[in-house]
Amino acid sequence: MSEEMKPCPKCNSPYGYAMGDELYACPECGNEWNPNEAAEAEAETGLKVIDANGNELKDGDTVVVIKDLPVKGAPKPVKAGTKVKNIRLTDGDHNIDCKIDGFGSMGLKSEFVRKA
Repeated sequence: MSEEMKPCPKCNSPYGYAMGDELYACPECGNEWNPNEAAEAEAETGLKVIDANGNELKDGDTVVVIKDLPVKGAPKPVKAGTKVKNIRLTDGDHNIDCKIDGFGSMGLKSEFVRKA
């Protein structure tokens, strides 16, 4: 019997598992959610993030950095042309959470990226 796994809406972990008919749980952050309610809530909030070219970004998109970005504590900047895969959108000043090879997890501003 294979249960369908759903990504956690809170931490984006791919290991969310079913706990009964409608409830899912995340083993990494402990979040519990109903996927039907989560989809409705996402449609209501309507978080819209626009890249430098005016394209709407979504969770899981791939983007390209359009200019060199200095990183505090790092000896070199994130270079223009760096491809960033599987982004997560958030509220706030730095509205993209991602992992960049050689730098690790960081937040980016959508005005400095374009959709790939």
